[in-house]
Amino acid sequence: MTKLDINSWNRKFHFHFFKNYDNPFFNITANVDVTDLYNFSKKNQLSFFLTSLFCSIKAANEIENFRYRILGDEVLIHEKIDAGSTYLYSDNTFGFIYFDYFDNLNQFYENAQKEIERWKNIKDMAVREGNRTDEIHYSVIPWLSFTSFQHATNYKTEDSIPRIVFGKYFRQNDKLLMPVSVEVHHSLMDGFHVGEYFSLFQKIANDLTN
Repeated sequence: MTKLDINSWNRKFHFHFFKNYDNPFFNITANVDVTDLYNFSKKNQLSFFLTSLFCSIKAANEIENFRYRILGDEVLIHEKIDAGSTYLYSDNTFGFIYFDYFDNLNQFYENAQKEIERWKNIKDMAVREGNRTDEIHYSVIPWLSFTSFQHATNYKTEDSIPRIVFGKYFRQNDKLLMPVSVEVHHSLMDGFHVGEYFSLFQKIANDLTN
């Protein structure tokens, strides 16, 4: 982990402009073509959620701004970021599971399966120790193909962690599309960077299945 030199950053003024907003986060929701990714998952008997999560967290790790986090008046740059996701229990309540990032699908998937087994019986709102920020918060709303998403937010805490939500995939002509909501801190990135994320998500998904 290193510190960003804010004074030489080309977004210095944007950082200070948005930093003290009551709500400095902005949200973009778009559809990702998951036709091939879905077929790849089913053919190889893999969880579609975990393969989607791998593509998403890999894309986020490859964009430096997604690894920025605010600490006081400084910006930290994490070398890598992991994924923390909601997990649905049998009584329709949820908890959290944390997945370490690996840039190889097989490694990521094997570790993710172990983490699911480890966390699925910890039935509370467990969070990782140390107030870690080297992660992205994920949720899954498999019941709705939403067009926008609003997160619960505690404005009393210093928070700059991105939030990504997968919705219910749906068929449009011969394609399967999945709505993906991305919420990020405007002091750290702009629409350009979120656009990069969606492009990379699509590319990684396509490369994985070719």
